[in-house]
Amino acid sequence: MNIQESLSRVALIAVIFGLTACSEPKAPPHVSIVQPADGATVGQRFKVVMAVEGMKVRKAGEIVNGTGHFDLIVDGSAAPMGEVIFKDHQHLHYKDGQSEATLHLYPGKHSLTLQFANGLEKSYGQSLSHTISVTVK
Repeated sequence: MNIQESLSRVALIAVIFGLTACSEPKAPPHVSIVQPADGATVGQRFKVVMAVEGMKVRKAGEIVNGTGHFDLIVDGSAAPMGEVIFKDHQHLHYKDGQSEATLHLYPGKHSLTLQFANGLEKSYGQSLSHTISVTVK
């Protein structure tokens, strides 16, 4: 091997290591309630805006890796990983892929827990949930 080939290989290795060092580690997926803000005072009818990063929102019905839909739990906590989230007055499902909803709650303090679930309504667990509190006047 001549000097030029050696230098070319060293340069290639340096570029590969440089690119590897510059790439940022991928952040774990997470959900958030964009609106209302945590601790906000809202009217009895108010808009909720939901978001997810690191995964995609998809209509429920089938399991597709890296996707799910939003469920909103009123005055309750996040569902454990793999638990089916049943629909009732406290567990609101947005299985058509919605990322916005209008809620109607009675006056008082309430917690809203956003939960991401797979296509078969099974929770992705605590790591893909987010809880805020609101005061309804």
